[in-house]
Amino acid sequence: MNRLNQSLTPLESTQQALDFIHSDYLTSEQLALLNELTINGFRQHINPGFLEYRKSVTSGGGYAAVEWRATSLNTLADTRGNEYIDCLGGYGIFSVGHCNPTVVDAVEQQLHKQPLHSQELLDPLRALLAQTLAGLAPGELNYCFFGNSGTESVEAALKLAKVYQAPNGKFSFIATNGAFHGKSLGALSATAKPVFREPFQPLVPGFHHVDFGDIDDMRAKVAECAARGEGIAAIILEPIQGEGGVILPPDDYLPAVRALCDEIGALLILDEVQTGMGRTGKMFACEHYGVEPDILCLAKALGGGVMPISATIASKRIFSVLFDNPFLHTTTFGGNPMACAAALATINVLLRDDLAQQAKTKGEFLLRGLQECAKRYPQLIAEARGMGFLQALEFRDNETGYAFASEMFRRGVLVAGTLNNARTVRIEPPLTLTLEQCQQVLEHVEHVLAKLSSMVEHVSVTETSTSMLH
Repeated sequence: MNRLNQSLTPLESTQQALDFIHSDYLTSEQLALLNELTINGFRQHINPGFLEYRKSVTSGGGYAAVEWRATSLNTLADTRGNEYIDCLGGYGIFSVGHCNPTVVDAVEQQLHKQPLHSQELLDPLRALLAQTLAGLAPGELNYCFFGNSGTESVEAALKLAKVYQAPNGKFSFIATNGAFHGKSLGALSATAKPVFREPFQPLVPGFHHVDFGDIDDMRAKVAECAARGEGIAAIILEPIQGEGGVILPPDDYLPAVRALCDEIGALLILDEVQTGMGRTGKMFACEHYGVEPDILCLAKALGGGVMPISATIASKRIFSVLFDNPFLHTTTFGGNPMACAAALATINVLLRDDLAQQAKTKGEFLLRGLQECAKRYPQLIAEARGMGFLQALEFRDNETGYAFASEMFRRGVLVAGTLNNARTVRIEPPLTLTLEQCQQVLEHVEHVLAKLSSMVEHVSVTETSTSMLH
């Protein structure tokens, strides 16, 4: 393994990759080669912009950190042997930790039995997973469509709402400012950030956006649509906005939206791609507010950090519009045996270890510590907020947020900003993070904030001195 891919044939290149995959230990020479291959591959064949994006969290921008292995449920290591406490969790993927043995074992067993389904015979694990989710989901949500990603679960929800409401002449949707529902064309129409939307205009028509957490604004939009004879098929929301900056709504907001949907005959779609599967201290975030959606979207943590899988769950009343023609919306790989095995094992671990309650208890401990830090450094932090293990520090400006994430990386803790809110650094660890590790994270946060504070004070003193000289 001493040649770069540019000089290898495709056969030699794949063998080189397989050698890496089968290696438990790499020499320093092999690690250097893997680093070079990875960086060159991103620069020349994936997208060089990703390398620029990661410069804020690499050592002086001199190299890009390359993932190598999980070292425990809550830590991972790069190819240089640096170990990190994962407080990013793959943006919510690793709820049951990295390489959870129960999930890995289930996938390995299924891999050796049958990796993918025939598409003709009935696949049992899809049926078992759907039955399990029907028992887990709130209310009468008992029919499932399985996909591979969060955006696919949202696309399925939007199409389901459209076909259900078509006889009623309702085709429009209300979403919220700051929302993130995915980047495929339909989901992107519900997503609110202009930088993602503008290059792909015109998007799917009939989507309106209102301020998140403001029921009066939503009622005004409903009235505006009604005045021109435009029926609302569904309202789509994240119970807590994740990418938007970990924004929690007022306690009475979701119940008010549920009541509004009932009043106007609209469906309520709750996007729990990020908040579901125990993340906020209950299995689903909507349970905190006593609200049952008409359609529920899940993904990210559903596959246990081992396999990609999503689910769109609805009641029989709504889902039955697909009974006569189940091929109206399908996917080749959605609900495949290995993904379903991973999801079933993940749910088993979540329930067996009561990880939702762990997220609540340990999340409260971590959040208290972050809020105390916010009080000590008000010149840096505007707010520390969150629920369960979905938390955020909102800084006074983008530069401080970037500097914080970079310094935490250098101290071996992974955190990152959110896509819709650059000032906000998200803290979203595996639900398996221990109390001892929570304390370690808080100690690192304190150290970084003290360093940033002293830097700010030094700049302030320098600017004052310069001003006095002039």
